Amino acid sequence: MPKNVLITGAARRIGAACARLLHGEGCNVILHYNSSDVDAVRLAAELNALRGDSARLLSADLSVFSSVQKLAAEALIQWDGIDVLVNNASLFQSVPIGKVTEQDWDLTTASNLKAPFFLSQALWSSLKIKRGCIVNIADIHAETGLPGYPVYSMSKAGLVAMTRILAREMAPEVRVNAVAPGAILWPEQDVAEAEQLEILKKVALQRCGEADDIAKAVRFLVGNADYITGQVLTVDGGRALFR
Repeated sequence: MPKNVLITGAARRIGAACARLLHGEGCNVILHYNSSDVDAVRLAAELNALRGDSARLLSADLSVFSSVQKLAAEALIQWDGIDVLVNNASLFQSVPIGKVTEQDWDLTTASNLKAPFFLSQALWSSLKIKRGCIVNIADIHAETGLPGYPVYSMSKAGLVAMTRILAREMAPEVRVNAVAPGAILWPEQDVAEAEQLEILKKVALQRCGEADDIAKAVRFLVGNADYITGQVLTVDGGRALFR
């Protein structure tokens, strides 16, 4: 799978898992990061040690429109264009109804919806030439919402809608799909053990998933799904069965 892949939020967690797995398939990876510079540098060094000049770093604040434009322009000149865009970077913060500020709204929707759209648009020409694809990392809560996270949930719902709309707009040359994780990694904010157990009671497989579970779904959509577009692949261990 010798492709040039841009992964946003690639320094850690799901983004890093996607980078490692796609790199292992022979892809060149552009690792986007914002504040996780130490992790990004470490990951790039790890991948380049396995295959020289196969991982490059680009930094950008996805909440700033000019930074998004610059990221796209710089990504296009790293190698010979972009074959795959993985919109993984996301802002996950709890701000309940009644306390949401305009800044909360702008920051969350900019990172989770606006940036993925404008990156997709900016890279469309290259993706079209290469008959490439876009994979958006959505969320199972895009459908019904996560309590206490209204703006986050709405931004992910928008990302799902964007996936389907761009799949039509960019066809037939470019495929656009999404992966919707369920209980994969616990948030970096502390989640009480009792709360974790309560969540897992509603997961058919009775366990939390791993970042590699999402990365494998991304790999499938990138390399083995030539006749799939406009779809959302849910990776939740069967949690949706208990709604």
